[in-house]
Amino acid sequence: MRYRLCVPGVLCALLVLGAACNTTLFRQYEYDEEIYLSLDGTATVYVNGSLSALDALRGASFDASPGARFEAAAVRAFFSGSDAHVTRVNQSRRGGRRFAHVRIEVDDIRRLAETAPFAWSTYQFGRDGDLYVYKQTVGSPAGQAPAETGWNGRELVAFRLHLPSRIRYHNTRGVESRGNILSWEQPLSDRLRGVPVVIEARMDPQSILYTTLLLFAATFLAVAAVFVGVIVWVMRKGGQVGQVGQAG
Repeated sequence: MRYRLCVPGVLCALLVLGAACNTTLFRQYEYDEEIYLSLDGTATVYVNGSLSALDALRGASFDASPGARFEAAAVRAFFSGSDAHVTRVNQSRRGGRRFAHVRIEVDDIRRLAETAPFAWSTYQFGRDGDLYVYKQTVGSPAGQAPAETGWNGRELVAFRLHLPSRIRYHNTRGVESRGNILSWEQPLSDRLRGVPVVIEARMDPQSILYTTLLLFAATFLAVAAVFVGVIVWVMRKGGQVGQVGQAG
């Protein structure tokens, strides 16, 4: 059997794939924050953003021109605070713009706003009845965009929350979230105008890791009990066979 290649069909498929990639796989995030939260209030925060976005949104003064040298020490100093400890700074380039990628260890998420790059947010975290509640409101930006940013109007800002226990409620709307990862997105143009982002999530008071370990321990004990039972049964059975042999 011979097969013929349908060129129009292939072109259509490529166009559909390209459109899908443009809206999902290759979304233009100009700035995003990811918080890995623990139930004790500590957190690991990742910030990924272009130098232009850091200048415009967080009041930094980095040289965002394409030919400028990336100053990792300056980025580290900018994100450091009494309760925020920078552990890694990397860089990348996209669309002629330099991006900073920063990892920060936070002692207490409720005090993160005391560190200048996060002062645009208010953070609340604590127990409310049978659940833990996390609330964050992102307010107005604190800087001014450079004269030449290279932005095309399709850029997005994202806030992502990685929670340690089962989620009982969240207020994400129209943004794909999976498992224990919640996402809030906003056009960069809205973020520059200070349109608030309100983040809320409620979760169980026991971490998934703790629950998994308990389940693993219970399973291990059950298997061990069955194993011991089988051994006892075999030993008793062997003893009964021996007694029958002696009687014979």
